[in-house]
Amino acid sequence: MTTTADLYDLHGESLQSLSLQLRSFGAITQFEGPIRTVCCFQDNALVKHLLATPGDGAVLVVDGAGSLQTALMGDMIAQSAVDTGWAGVVIHGCVRDSVALASMALGVAALGTNPRKSAKEGVGEVDVPVEFGGVVFRPGARLYADEDGILVER
Repeated sequence: MTTTADLYDLHGESLQSLSLQLRSFGAITQFEGPIRTVCCFQDNALVKHLLATPGDGAVLVVDGAGSLQTALMGDMIAQSAVDTGWAGVVIHGCVRDSVALASMALGVAALGTNPRKSAKEGVGEVDVPVEFGGVVFRPGARLYADEDGILVER
């Protein structure tokens, strides 16, 4: 994969750069793929459902409204994502089971960690544009992530 810095040098303003400083939690630190989205608040039922379906190399972007109150993904959901072929998960919220996530072949970027479980009511939306950190994440647009940050096609 070409680094995000080199991609930006090549494509400039045709790429959006996420200004939000997310932490990397997965064993894969460089990942890319077409975007799928979930918009939810302290409820990971839609995240769990979507990551159990074939990922085909996609990246799930989860807009959890930046909540640090509950985790939106843990080791079991992440393992499901690995098993079904997702390239990565970007979460505007928290994860849990960070030690286990660090050994999984999945790109994972999130604000931080919280061991508290989220609700399981299925409230939220799937495959709608979401926005955080100055970037609009549109389903189908390509996302590129590495140690320097995250870029998204406009």
